[in-house]
Amino acid sequence: MTTRLAAPFPPSRRRRRLRVVAVALAALTALALPAAALGASTGPVKAPVPSRSAASPVTFTVGILNNVDSFNPFLGIEAESYEMWALMYDYMINYNMTDMSPRPGLAKSWDTSDNGLTWTFHIRTGVKWSDGKPLTAADIAYTYNRIMHGSTESSSWGSYLKSVQTVTAPNPTTVVLKLKKPNAVLPLLPMPIIPKHIWEHISEKQVKTYSNEPPNVVGSGPFRIVSGKASGSLYVFKANPNYWQGRPHIDQLIFRVYNAEDTLVQALKKGEVDFAEGISPLQVKALQGQPNIVAQNGDSPGFDEIAFNTGSVDLKTGKPKGDPNPAVLDPKFRFALNFAIDRQAIIQRVYQGGGKPATTIIPPAYKQYQWKGPQGAFAYDPKKAGRLLNAAGYKLNSSGQRTMPDGSPMQPLRLYARSESPTSLGTMNFFQGYLKDLGIPSKITSMESGKLTNTILTGDYDTFQWGWYVEPDPDSMLSYFTCGQRGNWSDSWWCNKTYDKLYTEQHDSTNQAQREAIVKRMQRMLYYAAPYLNTAYSSIGEAYRTDRFHCFVPQPNPGGILLFQYGVNNYVHIEPAGTPCQTWWGSTQTAGQGGSNGSGGGSNPVASGSTDSGSGSTVLIIVVVAAVIGVGGLLGGFALYRRGTADSRE
Repeated sequence: MTTRLAAPFPPSRRRRRLRVVAVALAALTALALPAAALGASTGPVKAPVPSRSAASPVTFTVGILNNVDSFNPFLGIEAESYEMWALMYDYMINYNMTDMSPRPGLAKSWDTSDNGLTWTFHIRTGVKWSDGKPLTAADIAYTYNRIMHGSTESSSWGSYLKSVQTVTAPNPTTVVLKLKKPNAVLPLLPMPIIPKHIWEHISEKQVKTYSNEPPNVVGSGPFRIVSGKASGSLYVFKANPNYWQGRPHIDQLIFRVYNAEDTLVQALKKGEVDFAEGISPLQVKALQGQPNIVAQNGDSPGFDEIAFNTGSVDLKTGKPKGDPNPAVLDPKFRFALNFAIDRQAIIQRVYQGGGKPATTIIPPAYKQYQWKGPQGAFAYDPKKAGRLLNAAGYKLNSSGQRTMPDGSPMQPLRLYARSESPTSLGTMNFFQGYLKDLGIPSKITSMESGKLTNTILTGDYDTFQWGWYVEPDPDSMLSYFTCGQRGNWSDSWWCNKTYDKLYTEQHDSTNQAQREAIVKRMQRMLYYAAPYLNTAYSSIGEAYRTDRFHCFVPQPNPGGILLFQYGVNNYVHIEPAGTPCQTWWGSTQTAGQGGSNGSGGGSNPVASGSTDSGSGSTVLIIVVVAAVIGVGGLLGGFALYRRGTADSRE
């Protein structure tokens, strides 16, 4: 997958580009998962098979279709980069496997003041950096302060700390955030925690080019990178024997980059890799029933869209820049095209059945925030599209071609597709056909994602196809449509002061019901303004060898994906085939989620029936992946989770 953003966009979200399936929420997993004994949660996918030799180190090899663009957590934007950071570093707050709600990480609990302006995080003891030095609250405070006050660092993760005035570490086990106003996104803080004693010697100027590559990378995560370079084809990690959640059950973790999906699938069949990530629904179907292989399409929280240039401007002068077709500047024109798209046909033909028709920018996984829209809001109705175009002045001439409201001929719309993404190209081919049926001329041009990013920044485009990976909190995804994101994370140049006001209100709201209502109102505004025509919530295809490993747990659970999650629990807890699976995934307790009464909701993050990892058992905590490309609030992070799609943009 490719993530959508390349410089000069800040690495704020983990955008996965869909590898042949754009990044979006997909159809339910094709794999039937057994029910777990604990609560209603689903257990790991078990496959009793012969065990490996106990004499040799346990190596887990993952095949991927896109490179890491940077091991520096302030520079990378690809989904693969976020995955590597999560293996290398810890996070103060992690994510639950069931619903991606906040879970304890380095912070074992937290509480807030009655007015919501002071957040106190209680940091666990005994955590060490890979060079043996202790990880303390001072490292966390240093990381957050560097993000708040650094240029490069802030562009990546600053929105998470948007309303924070100060971050202090009054002692080694306490981090205190003082806020100017309440922040609805907290406690989610999906930024990798870096070692102060290493990074304090890297200046703001140096960080822009700092590679953070082996052999001298210092981290505290479950694995330590020992080999690999950005844009390389092989990344090797060794297990951290002193990891605070307990040593992983695998000794060595290898990522191999393949240039073609077929080659990756063949490598899985031959046993050259243990896990294939990001494969197409057709490959999943072909692999199902193969001996010693489990394949599935897992739900992935994201969406793909056709985006418009709604009015690119010079941010210094406020004057228009670029050369958008005048038609795409008209919201009535854009809105009419919403009914010209047969989303179900695109899912079946372009996504090979691996997905669901998309409606809004909030995927179904986050149903409490998703706006449903009026009946027929996203229906395929080309006659209605034609009526709306006529009413807006875009009428058919005697040749059956649409004209502009002033009667002049409509110039062809430029449809940009990402050359490395079959999904992008396929979607735009369908879109061109739908436009032709309405008498609208168009021309498709394919270009590499990096070039498209630069084209978007210059405003020299009409429309393009891409996708976003959406974080569990919608803040960051919502932020990309604010006026202040133009020339940055915004790719539509859309700007509306009322929307900006609503964004601030939801960001500051501490009333959940009120916040959900505001978020839905914002989606309604986007629907009628139509900077995006959302097309697909797609799935992620995955497959693994059951004769090598088992005990994978999906996220969300059930129905989600098995790797490239929000966190790295599966890397820590999967077992070599033939060994018993532990029930670390079963607890649904919400330790640490404090209310305004300051109680903290409890500080015991250990799953029911387990003991502290220091005693050799498994702690139920998730290490956040990026954040993801957002965040959205989690700006940067899950929203951070950037824009992308291995075949799409992420």
